[in-house]
Amino acid sequence: MRKLTKKQLEVMKVLWDNNRPMISSEIEKSDPSFNTNTVQACLRELLKKGYIQVADIVYSGTVLTRSYLPTFTKTEYLKDACREIIGSGHSSFSLCASLIKEQTDPDDLAELEKMIEKRKLELEHD
Repeated sequence: MRKLTKKQLEVMKVLWDNNRPMISSEIEKSDPSFNTNTVQACLRELLKKGYIQVADIVYSGTVLTRSYLPTFTKTEYLKDACREIIGSGHSSFSLCASLIKEQTDPDDLAELEKMIEKRKLELEHD
């Protein structure tokens, strides 16, 4: 399980949501609660743990700086977190049901319905 602190998770969310390599100053500007020291500390820790990678060395004004990308997706992180919470031997039905109850977008619900039907067909053919 990938353990992230609250601030590290916030930095990861910025990287996931932008879906492109970002430099620390861009990450800092994306959230008013961030400051340079916090972002730099989070990036160092995330890099050390292998949760992000240096995508490129780029110019920021006249200074060379590193740009970063996550090494795993938000979906992969959520799957790990759910497995950690419900365990490998427990049913995930309650979790799925509670998430569906919270969903308010009919298009998202229709997509979920399609995914369920597809999975049922896959299970029938196994």
